[in-house]
This record gives sequence, structure tokens and C-alpha cells, in this order.
Amino acid sequence: MRHGIVSLFAIIGWALWMPPALAAAQQSTQTSNSSPAIIEDAQAVDIIRRADRIRAPAEPFRYALTLVEMKGDQEVARQSFDVAMRFYKAEAGQEGDARALVRFVDPPSEKGKSLLSIFDKLWYYEPKLRRPIPISRQQRLVGQVSNGDVVATDFDLSYISKLTATEECDGRKCYRLELQRRWPYVTYPKIIYWVEAENYRPFKAEFLATNDKLIKRAWYRDYKPALGVERPHEIYIEDSLKKEQYTRMLYSDVRLEAVPEAYFQKEYLLRLR
Repeated sequence: MRHGIVSLFAIIGWALWMPPALAAAQQSTQTSNSSPAIIEDAQAVDIIRRADRIRAPAEPFRYALTLVEMKGDQEVARQSFDVAMRFYKAEAGQEGDARALVRFVDPPSEKGKSLLSIFDKLWYYEPKLRRPIPISRQQRLVGQVSNGDVVATDFDLSYISKLTATEECDGRKCYRLELQRRWPYVTYPKIIYWVEAENYRPFKAEFLATNDKLIKRAWYRDYKPALGVERPHEIYIEDSLKKEQYTRMLYSDVRLEAVPEAYFQKEYLLRLR
């Protein structure tokens, strides 16, 4: 089952943006419980938050996602998903949370399968299973795209950011930022991220392993209006070793929609047969 759980990044793509108030609450909670406290680069945090707002809206939303695996000009595989996001603000005695429900739509043989992300946990379900099972965010879903790319790649919440340079990228002035993950469950240990200085549009990202070895590169493309903002509708992800192998993440039908809270529970996955 190559493109099911076996071959099962946001984030990278759009996968999950978290409102600044929620992100700040999470960061405050985490840093207050550790010693020494993390000192944030205020300018880098502002840039990342603005870029996150470009990638996705602050309110609960839903969209269609198609992953197209390519080798040169030849299409190797294609899968489509229905993705819903919901945010939970921090309240007294409770941390904030962000949840994602991913339903497999096409090909027809994949229907009934789903992913559920609840902050640091990720479950997979398909009809032949008795119950949802926990899986890794690093596990590949399609081509160069991992589970973590689809369900929970929020740079502001998940990474400690630092502004390292201002440089040219395709004739545009870009901020170059270095992102280090806050927690072990975050999909990528380190990211080098370029954001356009003029409008805070994400331009490019390089995803690195613990030893700083390049895993893959991603470009944010096809900016067009969605919910009142110019947002990237394609993320082009290139294999670090075999550049002829790449995956296109295509976004469409982006809309604000508060999917019922009950849908973001493990028990609900059993109803998606």
C-alpha cells in the first residue's frame, strides 16, 4: 500500500497557521516551564507571523488539497484530500490547541481513510482497522510530502526563529531566517526560510535534518486571491538528491468553515468508513 499508511511536510505548506494570540500563549507556557527561558528574536517572530497569515487565515477553515508526485515530466501518483482546520484559544488552566482533520478523497480506493492531528499527536484510520492508530509525522504520504507537511506545520508555534540575513531571491529582497524546532515531535529539526521583505510572502524553504543535512527544498508559487489575501496555491517540493523527483501540493476551494468540534475526536474517525 505505497500511498496509504506505508508511504504515508505544511507547512510546510498551508497545513496549519495559528493565530498570534494562541501562538504567544503556547510559547509563554512552554518557555515558563523550562530553564533557562527561550529568548525570542522579536523581529524574526513578527516576520514569521506575518508570513503565516499569508499562508492561511486566522479563523477555522477548510480546503481541497491535491498531491501530485512527479518524475521529470511524468506523473507518478496523484491523491486528493479534504482538509479542515480548527483552533482552540488558551484558557485558564488549559493550553491552546490546533487540530486538523484530513479525509482521503481520491482515488476511490483511498476513501474512508483519514488523519487526525491534535497538537502533538497524530492518528491514522482506515476501515479495516478496529481503531485509529498513532503514526509519525515524518512518515511519507505521497512523494516528497510527509504527514507533518499536511497536518501540522506552523512555523510560529513550532519553531524558534532567528533573522540571519537580508538577501536577493529572484530579484526580490528577502529575509533569510533560521528556524529551530521547539519540541521533538515537530517534523523537521531545522528550516532555512526566505520571506519577501516587501509583502511577507513565503518564497522558499529548505528543510534540514539534525546534522544539518538537506532533506528537501520547497517553493511557494501561484499566488492568487483567497479569502481576501493573495495566498500561495502551489508548493513545489524537490528531493534534495534527485531533483527530477518532485511533488506539487495544489490548494483549491479555500473557505472559512467551522467544522463541528465533534469531528476532531478519534471516535469520529470510525464514522468515516
